[in-house]
Amino acid sequence: MHEFSGVDEAIEALVGKIGKNVVLVSPLGAGKPNHLLNAMYLRAKTDRSLRLTIMTALTLRKPRGKSYLEKRFLDPFSDRVFGEYPNLLYEEDRLQGTVPPNIQIVEFYFKAGEFKGNSYAQRNYLSSNYTHVARDVFSRGTNVIFQQVAKGEIDGKSVFSLSCNPDLTCDLADLLKASDRKFVTVAQVNQDLPFMYGESIVSPDFFDIVVDNRDLDFPVFAPPKMSVSDVDYSIGLHASSLVKDDGEIQIGIGSLGDALVYALSLRQNQNSKYRDILKSLAIESDSFALIDQWGSAETFNKGLFAATEMLVDSFSELYKQSILKKKVYDSVILQRLLNQGKIREEFGVEIFALLHSEKCIHSILSFEDFSFLQEFGVIRAGLRWQDGLLVLGNGEKVTPDIFSMDLTKIVGERLRNGAIAHGGFFLGPRSFYDFLKGLPVSERKLFRMKRISQINHLYGHENIDRLQRTNGRFINTCMKVTLNGSACSDALADGNQISGVGGQYNFVAMAHELPDARSILQLRSTKPAKRGKLESNIVFNYGNCTIPRHLRDIVVTEYGIADLRGKTDEEVAMQLIQIADSRFQNELVQQAKSAKKLSQDYEVPRRFQNNFPDALALKLGPYKKQGFFPAFPLGCDFTPDEIRLGKALKKLKALTKDKVAFLSFALVSLLGSPLNEDVERLLRRMDLQTPKTLKDRFYRRLLIKALVAG
Repeated sequence: MHEFSGVDEAIEALVGKIGKNVVLVSPLGAGKPNHLLNAMYLRAKTDRSLRLTIMTALTLRKPRGKSYLEKRFLDPFSDRVFGEYPNLLYEEDRLQGTVPPNIQIVEFYFKAGEFKGNSYAQRNYLSSNYTHVARDVFSRGTNVIFQQVAKGEIDGKSVFSLSCNPDLTCDLADLLKASDRKFVTVAQVNQDLPFMYGESIVSPDFFDIVVDNRDLDFPVFAPPKMSVSDVDYSIGLHASSLVKDDGEIQIGIGSLGDALVYALSLRQNQNSKYRDILKSLAIESDSFALIDQWGSAETFNKGLFAATEMLVDSFSELYKQSILKKKVYDSVILQRLLNQGKIREEFGVEIFALLHSEKCIHSILSFEDFSFLQEFGVIRAGLRWQDGLLVLGNGEKVTPDIFSMDLTKIVGERLRNGAIAHGGFFLGPRSFYDFLKGLPVSERKLFRMKRISQINHLYGHENIDRLQRTNGRFINTCMKVTLNGSACSDALADGNQISGVGGQYNFVAMAHELPDARSILQLRSTKPAKRGKLESNIVFNYGNCTIPRHLRDIVVTEYGIADLRGKTDEEVAMQLIQIADSRFQNELVQQAKSAKKLSQDYEVPRRFQNNFPDALALKLGPYKKQGFFPAFPLGCDFTPDEIRLGKALKKLKALTKDKVAFLSFALVSLLGSPLNEDVERLLRRMDLQTPKTLKDRFYRRLLIKALVAG
């Protein structure tokens, strides 16, 4: 390992080792070493004889406003929340379409909607299941890995932590090591990263080049929490009724994930109120029969375990609420015995005889037996193995015969090295990073980081995964669902790539492989369209498919639950029409009948004919007055003033989609609106207290009108 204090020297060393064809892979999300990437990019921009390929995903940058009012709102917020986070230079050029011809930027997952209509990004998108990405980037000639790491010590030895991103780095490094390809691994130390354990821990010689300079530390990218709507809450409540105690859960990022966690917390801490709310929304087995078999409204006694590609910040809330508390162990025999109820996490000397009867250990322990038992806490820490004997804490040496020795001298008290969560990567608000860093090491180890090949599929470690992932609920989000049960989650019908496949297909397929697992796709039933119109997200057909119809399972909208597994095409169409917005149900029925997928005498059941936003708001309204369902249930980076401004700006943005409505609103705003102290304070936040130009005056009037109108 060669250590440098500056990035330019490190880049020179890299080029000296690898030559002028650099095929570089860097993690998705927050694991990128931004200073190194910027130095590498600048080097290639100034030296056109150097060929640079950067393969990555989810490139993040400080948000900036696009419109006049957005800039005044977002720019001060961005500076406050993201601080000295350095934007990536290649991202700026990619957005502007000015990437030099000797450089190629390839991504397998976009920030949602960021590159819609961007020719360069669309042409260089790599569609790949998360589990196949390491294979695919390796096949494209990868010879450099860039990674951001944290530095620490374990048992007095210096180590690095891959922190938030062991996901692809571990798998890709193994592929490179097994090949005859020359490659270089490069790290930048950033002590703002949480020091995580599991497969994030690597020895210093994992990297060939390391940049370690505290002056280069920068804030880990921390996207703010978004508000949760009535629609989100209703979807979360429906999904929460399908989660079983003593189960496993995967949750996605965003407001839908926050809504689900809020609902699960209600279920745990205010169970009677939770049941009242479910009844008010008709979330019960009379409407959705699968709840009895696959769901529950009970509190979490044994708790949940998480196996998730993305360890979202919502899991920290589940941990605080004593919901995420089910420990699993990376031992097939121990996990099987736990599942069968033959052992408990706390035990006595009887555990030795039981493990022997299960042919797990010998009557006279071998060194392998000793190592296994001590790793999982069956034998207490502090004992040693020497020449076939156990060395006790007082130095006494004993023959390790479990049927003749005094086992009270060696037995532990409870199993150790368990985990309540396995994650491939994480990304979240600053509060999440602070939560992780603030945990005692023993608790932080419960959130175990793993390579993506161990998270997103079963192959190669199927026995332990099947034991750990009982009652699995893999909960993801999609954009469209067709009446035959296929789902679109990553791109539009016109080919525009919106985000990426990521691990969604992996987990949907896994739900069909595990006997007691279900895939749950969350879907908002409608979306705004052009010119102020609305369109249904449940459609007869769609020109892009992420999840094929033969993997259809459960779909949840704000209006209900559709159980599609094992159903005929007609049954699938009926289930989905029942949870569609009622403004689109008749059209969907006619399309399905025309395609001979519905009986000509089919009618939407009466109880599903009132699927309207106003009806939903009416059901949630009384509970919101009692303080339930707040806009930001899991914390917020916005100030109260910014929340109010944000609502006004959203209203104005919505109006711009209808030119007539916007013009009418603008004309009324020119007549002026009364000012008060609150509005004047909000104008100061937007730097519009003293308008200097005609444009300033116009937008000031618009904003005042939107604020006063509420």
